[in-house]
Order: sequence, then structure tokens, then C-alpha cells
Amino acid sequence: MSTSSPSTPDLGTELTWRGIVLGVLITLVFTAANVYFGLKAGLTFATSIPAAVIAMALLRRAAGNSIGETNIVQTIASSAGTLSSIIFVLPGLVMIGWWTGFPYWISATLCALGGVLGVMYSIPLRRALVTNSPLPYPEGVACAEVLKVGHASDAGDSNRQGLAAIVMGGVVSAGFSIVVATQLFAANLAQYFRLPGGDKNGAGPATGYDLNFSFALLAVGHLIGLWVGIAILVGACIGWLGGVPFLTQGVDGAAEAVALFAWSKKVRFIGAGCIAVAAIWTLVKLAKPVVTGLRSAAQSARVRKAGKADTLPRNERDIPIGTVGLITAACMLPIGFMLASFAGSAGLGDQLGLLVVGGVVYVVLMSFFVAAVCGYMAGLIGSSNSPLSGVGILVVIGVALLLALVVKPLLPASTGQALVAYALFVTAVVFAVATISNDNLQDLKTGQLVDATPWRQQVALIIGVVAGAVVIPPVLDLLNQAYGFAGAPGVDAKKALAAPQAALISALAKGVIQGGLDWNLIGIGALIGGVCIVVDEVLKRATGGRAHLAPLAVGLGIYLPLNSTLTIVVGAVAGWWFERRAEHKADPEATKQLGVLMASGLIVGESLLGVILAAVVVFSGNGAPLALVGESFFGTSQVLGFVAFAGVGVALYRWLLRR
Repeated sequence: MSTSSPSTPDLGTELTWRGIVLGVLITLVFTAANVYFGLKAGLTFATSIPAAVIAMALLRRAAGNSIGETNIVQTIASSAGTLSSIIFVLPGLVMIGWWTGFPYWISATLCALGGVLGVMYSIPLRRALVTNSPLPYPEGVACAEVLKVGHASDAGDSNRQGLAAIVMGGVVSAGFSIVVATQLFAANLAQYFRLPGGDKNGAGPATGYDLNFSFALLAVGHLIGLWVGIAILVGACIGWLGGVPFLTQGVDGAAEAVALFAWSKKVRFIGAGCIAVAAIWTLVKLAKPVVTGLRSAAQSARVRKAGKADTLPRNERDIPIGTVGLITAACMLPIGFMLASFAGSAGLGDQLGLLVVGGVVYVVLMSFFVAAVCGYMAGLIGSSNSPLSGVGILVVIGVALLLALVVKPLLPASTGQALVAYALFVTAVVFAVATISNDNLQDLKTGQLVDATPWRQQVALIIGVVAGAVVIPPVLDLLNQAYGFAGAPGVDAKKALAAPQAALISALAKGVIQGGLDWNLIGIGALIGGVCIVVDEVLKRATGGRAHLAPLAVGLGIYLPLNSTLTIVVGAVAGWWFERRAEHKADPEATKQLGVLMASGLIVGESLLGVILAAVVVFSGNGAPLALVGESFFGTSQVLGFVAFAGVGVALYRWLLRR
């Protein structure tokens, strides 16, 4: 699979019924996988490249297939897969006990409206952040190269190789997950302990480690790269070698319980402060390109009004800005109705007008704000690495502060929990906008590089959003019934999905509105974020950009669960080793691309197997339907799991290098 095509193949027909149907079908698979994986690990993955490879392999012999059609397929699939990041907020309503499940029409409509708004808001930003921008868009560029090569005249073997890498990754990760479900292999290797230096009561600082035997997490590490992996490791060290030991000094109790309590109730808020400051720093650098983009969109609108639309090049024709405004306004009406319905059912009817008008205004302004931020961050570091969590933290703190300062004094004290739920609902709408904006501009960059027509891609993005909105609520309901979410009432903590972002965002909303939020912890995190920003800038200048310390990744390392971060770091090192070995191959870029595709397959395979197992759990009523051994086998299963995980990982990379 060479990635050095001399020219872009003819675009051909872009929007076809065949491409739309295939894009929707791929969407159903990747969205389900992303929902499960995001709830388990707190991370989602970009689906553009695997969707493009699958589309090229399936359509290779179809009459009239073109690069334009395949680009539409990956556009639909990637937008829907990205919308699944709504899971970073929506499960919070279950965690606080407000919902017991996910009402289908409310959840689907919220996702669809927020997603369509994300498409609309990203349109006037395209010229500033894509066409006239030096941003690298790593995933968008990589996807464009895959499309060019896959549609080259000699691309048959390239497509087969790429599809083989995806399938191999999917089969291996799914197979390994099945063995883990039998409990012959342990799911992780963990130990919590006390460090020396206890006080007079003998209770020394507590800490620990937790390595998850997850090929999906390993693959995430491969995709994010070495330096982002190092930044996550720095964050994990700050949390588990600094924060947790400091906060557990002299605290009696089992090391595991004490350490996890300190991390979940205190240290994670330090991570939130770090992420918030890093996100704000990104905004500071956004003002100029955003203003430039708006001016360019306005200029294009004037050309259309003057009856000279035909003078615009085909690859510069967006959905007209007037239509964008109408669709945006049309979305706000049902959003206002949903906010009114939610507030009324929550017992907040005394201030219904204030809540609805304020909520709609907040959604309008904050949505454009997050669209610009997420588009910029995706262009800078890629959709997979873009810290949507930081945006969610800023959004929920903003709405919670407004509710606490303006609305809460006007309502009875008993409405505190209802205000928390309302804050999460508003945040979910804005976050749906953020998730799509995070992906749209990446897709539009791919389209620019293959000479696609922007308005056709934008239509495809809307189709993908609607398809994703249809499938997300039932998958969420299924996983909630099978596993539940950590911290939700009546849930078994041992089998519950962590849903770390939803837990943190709901805790922030509750802390701001009902009191009890330790702002000192947020401040410490903000200070750490400021230090990381300085270190990052110094490293970039000293090494010519070769080394960096992403502040947002440091924040993620602090507040993501340890059983996610350690495996991701291992994956980042493994990916770095693989790419160094790939440099010695005849076609280094092709070999590296195979690594990306295999990593995507690893994520999809394990995630889909997780969804299937969830269905088995729900319909069988058995919490461990595949278990072959009991807890007495746990010590042996840890050894077997570790040896198998390491051995299979090495074998996979060697297999790729031989290809």
C-alpha cells in the first residue's frame, strides 16, 4: 500500500445511493464500537481511515466506483462514529439517578439536533481552518492519501493488504476478549500498596498500578504517538506518584480502597483544572483564524447574492450561508421545546421562561465557541487526540455557574438535583455540537485534498449524524442494562463501565450547583496546566518541534483511570518501536499505514465483541455467561493473561513488518 501517488484520480460521481447506504451500514458498526469503548476507557477513535479502506475493498469491482464516492462513504461513517462521543455527558443523567435508562426519542433527537448544528457551525469555519490554514490535519491528510492510493490503477493489492490488516486486528482483539470473558485470562494486572514513610499510626501513602490487557487500548496508544503517550504518562505520574500518595498519607484502610477514593474524589478534579486551562490556552490562539473564516464566508455569500455563484470554483462551494442560518434557526426551535419539556418535567416550571431562553442563548453562543475550538484542535493534533473532555468541562462549569448564580436563588432549595440534571442536559446538546465539529473539518480537509465538492460532503455529514443518532440510544440502553455505569445507584462497581468523562462532568455540575466542589483542587490543576504550557513551548522551540508535552494529554493522564493510561502508554511505545522498524522497509509509509489500519481493527474488534457480550448478558440474565473458571483461578489467569497479551502483541507487529 504505497502512499506516494503522483496525482489525484478523477473525482467521479460523489453522492450516490450506493455510497450512502454503505456509509450508513459502516456507521452502525463503528458507532456501536465507539460507544462501548468510550464508556470503558474514556476514549474514542477516528473511523475515517478504516471506513475508507473497507469501502474501497467492497466497491473495488463495482461499476462506476470513484474516489468521490468512497470519500462520501468515509465522511458518513466518520461523522456518525464521532457523534458517539456524546457518551462523555449523557450517561451522567443516569449516574446522578435522574434517568434509569435513555429515553429513545429524547436521546436520539438531542444527538441529531446537536450533530446537525455541529455541521452548520463548521461550514463558515472551513475557509479559515482548512483552506487558508497551515494546520496539519494529520488524520485528514492520511485519509486523503489512503483514498488516492486505493484508487490508483495498481491499487488492488494495496486495498487487500489494508483490509487484511483491519480484519486481522479485529479477529485478534475479539478473540482475546472472548478468552478474557471465559476468565482463563485475567482482564488486568493490578496491585495497590502502601509506600514507606507512614505516620505514628503506621498508615503510609497508598498508590498502585493497573495494566489492562486490552488490545483496543494498546491500539489507541499506537495511534496517538510517542510524545502524546509520554504526556499521558507524566499525568499518570502526577496523579499516582504525587496526588494519591500525598492525599492518602495517614489515612487508614485497605490500600486499594483508600487510593481509588483519593483519585476519584480529589485527584481527578486536579486533572479537570489542568484540562480546562489547556483548552483555554488553545482558544487564545484561535481568535484570528476564526475572524478570518467568518469574513471569507461573508464574502462568499455576497458573491452568491450578486448572482455570481457560478464564478466560485466547484471545490469552494459550501452549503450557502443563508441556508446555514435557516437550518441553525430551525434546529433551535425543537431544542427550545426539549429544554422546556425537560425543565417542566423536572419541577422547574416556576422559572421556565428564564431557563429556556437562557438555555437556547447559551447553546447558540457556546456551540459556535466549541465548534471553533474543536475544529482547531482536530486540525492541530487529530480528531482522536482532540481533548473533547476539556471542552465538556468548560461547558458544564459555565452552565452550572449561571444556574447557581442566576436561577437557583429564585427556586426552592429542593430543586438542586433538578438543576444539576438540567445543566447536564444543556451540556449534552452543546457537546453533540463539539463532537461533530471535532470531526467535520478533518473530513473537509480530506475532501480538499481529493478535490471534493464541500456542499456534497456537508450533506453526507448530516446523513451520518442522523444515522449515528438513531443507533446510539439503544446501544447505551443495552450497555446500561448489562453493566451499568460506575457510581450510578444500585450498580455493581466490579462490572460497571467507568464512563470517566461522564462521571467527572456530572460531579462538576453537582459540585458547582449544590456546593461542595473543592475549587482549590481545580486551582492546583490549573497551575499544573500553566506549567505544562510553558514546558511545552520551551520543548518545541528547543527541539524545532520534534519534542513536546501536550498539556491536554497531561490532564487526561491525571483523570483517566489508571487501567486505561498504562496500557495506552505501552501502546505508544510499541507504536514508536514499530515505526522505527518500518523505516528500514522498502516502503516505510505504506508499512506505517498498515500499522494504523491494524490498530483501528484492534479497537473495532474488541469494542464490537463488548457490545455483543452485553447483549448476551442482558438476554441471558447471567453476569458472566462465558466463565469457565472461578475466582480461585485468578492468580494463574493473571500470569496467563500477561504472557498471552505480550506474546500476541509482539506476534502482531512482527506479522505486519513481514508484510
